[in-house]
Amino acid sequence: MSRSNLKLVVAAACVLGLAACSEATEDAAEATAESAAAETEANMEAAGDAMEATVDDYDAAGAADDIAEDQASDSDDDEEWDDPTG
Repeated sequence: MSRSNLKLVVAAACVLGLAACSEATEDAAEATAESAAAETEANMEAAGDAMEATVDDYDAAGAADDIAEDQASDSDDDEEWDDPTG
């Protein structure tokens, strides 16, 4: 085999090797991107759930505060009434 033919064969082998490596890299990159997208979606869903729970807790705390205030104002009203028995 002549030197020019040998160079051509080596060059072709390098190109084919790089193409195979490039395809494997592309497949790995695609898998990584899909995994990252799935993880991001899961994190966003968890964040939304946490926000809803926080809002529910806030609403419950607000309702409890309202009830406590109503009870406090009711007890204040009781002191204003004259006790008919005493």
